[in-house]
Amino acid sequence: MTKVKTFASPLKIFQVKKELEDLDAMVNRFIEENNVQKVVSVSDACTTDDTGASIGLIRVLAYE
Repeated sequence: MTKVKTFASPLKIFQVKKELEDLDAMVNRFIEENNVQKVVSVSDACTTDDTGASIGLIRVLAYE
């Protein structure tokens, strides 16, 4: 049975590299702690404010 888990992270100017590393660590920790054996897909999408500036990132993990 395929399951989906969503992770989100705000993006702050000049801190994006660290925030992406933290998001990677969060997803990897979830995979390890939940003994995920098969990752079906990983997808990222940016969220924006009313001016079109990127303000956040949503990562969706589909797994079995």
